[in-house]
This record gives sequence, C-alpha cells and structure tokens, in this order.
Amino acid sequence: MVILLSLSPEPGTMLWTSIAFLVVLGLLKKFAWKDILKALKDREEFIERSLKSAEEAKAQMSGLKADNEKLLAEARLEREQILKEAREVKEKIMSDAKLSATDESNRLINAARAEIEKEKNQALADIKKHVSELSIDIAEKVIRKELSDKTAQQALVDTYLNQSPAN
Repeated sequence: MVILLSLSPEPGTMLWTSIAFLVVLGLLKKFAWKDILKALKDREEFIERSLKSAEEAKAQMSGLKADNEKLLAEARLEREQILKEAREVKEKIMSDAKLSATDESNRLINAARAEIEKEKNQALADIKKHVSELSIDIAEKVIRKELSDKTAQQALVDTYLNQSPAN
C-alpha cells in the first residue's frame, strides 16, 4: 500500500498563511523591528569596541613586553655594575687590610728591635757596672796587698807624683 501524499498546498491555506505572515510582519515592524534593529546595531558596536579594545590590549601587551625586556636589560646591567663595584670594594678592602697588616707588622718589628736594643744596652750597662765593681774590688785587694807595706806605699806615691803632668 502506497499512500500518496499531496504536496501541493490548498489555495485557502496559502491565503490565510500569507495573511497571518503579513499581520505578524506588520506587528513586528510596528512594535519590535526598531528594538531588534537597535539590539543588532548595539551588538555590532559592542563587537567592534571589543575588537578595538582587544587590538589596544594587544598593542599595550607588546609595549609592556618591550618595556619588561628593557627593564630586565637595565636590571642586568645594574646587577653587573653592582657586582663590579662589590668586587672593587672587596679588592680595595683586601688591599687596605694587607697594607694595614704590613704596616702593623713593620711597626711591631721596629718596636721589638727597639726593645731588643734597649734591653741590650741595659745588659751592657749592667755588665759594665758589674765589671767596674769587680775591677774596683780587684784593684782594692791588689792595692791593699801592695800598700800593706810602708815602703811599697811610699814607692807608689812617688811613682804617681813623678808621672803627674805638674812635674
């Protein structure tokens, strides 16, 4: 069984469909057409503004990226400069410390030499004093022994008198 459907429209249906369409079209034109067109125009403007904003944001981002790269390069240069200055300060401090240590060691050596010289002179003075005391003691003992005799004393006095420059 084959059922044939007719696809040809009835003229009355076509008429009422056309009238309904025109009425709906008229109502839409009178009440909603301006709002629909306004909404479409607003939507189009919104999309246009969004695209412009996106382009501006993209331009700003590329500018920011360039600025960031510039700042990074400047920061690297500044870091290198700071490191260079730190190395120079370190070398100067080390040089000053070496120079100070050398000066201090020279001062200590000179002070030690002066102290040694002072101690040496003191020791020599003590030795001379001790030698002179020993010499006096020995001379005293020798003279006592020689002068214990009256004739030896007279002979010694005569010898000294003869040697004196007054004669």
